[in-house]
Amino acid sequence: MLPRLSACLDLVIGSVRPRASIVSRHNFPVAAGLASSASAFAAATVAAAHAAGKSLSVAALANLAGRASGSAARSLYGGFAELENSDNKIIVSTLCESEQWPLTVVIAITETRPKAVGSTEAMEISRKTSPFYANWIERQDDDLNTARDAILKRDFEQLAAIAEHNCLKMHSVMWASRPPIVYWNSVTMRCLQTVRKLQGNGIGVFFTIDAGPQVKAICLPEHAEDVRTALAATEGVMDIMVTGLGDAARLVDVS
Repeated sequence: MLPRLSACLDLVIGSVRPRASIVSRHNFPVAAGLASSASAFAAATVAAAHAAGKSLSVAALANLAGRASGSAARSLYGGFAELENSDNKIIVSTLCESEQWPLTVVIAITETRPKAVGSTEAMEISRKTSPFYANWIERQDDDLNTARDAILKRDFEQLAAIAEHNCLKMHSVMWASRPPIVYWNSVTMRCLQTVRKLQGNGIGVFFTIDAGPQVKAICLPEHAEDVRTALAATEGVMDIMVTGLGDAARLVDVS
């Protein structure tokens, strides 16, 4: 992580710079499938630009953050953000502000240790060896268009269907890699069963899982407590976190 942070500072400030002291605090497991690198490098980019007295646009900051960690670019934008990486240029836009469609995210922590295979390495293995990789990439535009349309229409059921489908395709790609990359554990599976039971009972919720074992249950705010209670009662769940859709990375007063 230290070389990547140093490289990030070089991008923002320049390689000829004074040494920097970085103090970082987090409230969730790191390197465990919860986008810790995205939040870390988005924060580092904003802080470094401020410390250097640079007045950069959000788009410029997003491009710098994205060069340090691809997914960090979207953390410079709040709500539902769409990220496009084209011709080595990162373009991010907000489709919908969090207050315009205030969904709730209930996160079931199923493992706190760092994952054995990092996301970048796992994706490269899948690119080279998975028979499903090419088809997954080929259908990404279709999936993105469906998700974008659902967000713009505030269509929860449509978003739920495409989010779960795309999530399962990504993990299927990794499972079929050589060697297979399986981030899920038995608790992950039990959480998915919990979500399915909630859906069967008419609760507005769907799941998504990044490159890790944690289950993110996206739900309508009026159903958040039902979802939290059910996941907390699922055997093996270590902790529950509840949040709204994230705001953009920003400076805060810590004095």
